Amino acid sequence: MNPKNLKYHKEHDWARIEGDVATLGVTDYAQESLGDIVYIELPEVGAEVSAGASYAEIESVKAVSDVFAPVSGTVIEANEEVVDAPELINESPYEDGWLIKIKLSDPSEADDLMSADEYEEMLAEQEE
Repeated sequence: MNPKNLKYHKEHDWARIEGDVATLGVTDYAQESLGDIVYIELPEVGAEVSAGASYAEIESVKAVSDVFAPVSGTVIEANEEVVDAPELINESPYEDGWLIKIKLSDPSEADDLMSADEYEEMLAEQEE
């Protein structure tokens, strides 16, 4: 189940918006599609990320995939725990498996993201 307090991006990423800071990660659907995650490369603190652009690379036993930013901003923290233990993304995509925190450059971008219900509708349509 996708947490209701998050915003979702069509590329299967989520954002937890708190004031002008967003915590970003990949959805349960994304980690399930990828399979066992074995490696992740995250941007450094101070790097700029842009909504809709790739900011990280996830490698699983199946494939290498880009991770897309749902919103734009400057990286203020990267989750070093997932770099050391990428399986956290599989085990806890919404809690321990978060990827980066950014200071939002344009908080209104969050208005373009989907609610949990809208995201689940999109997933249901994809499966038809």
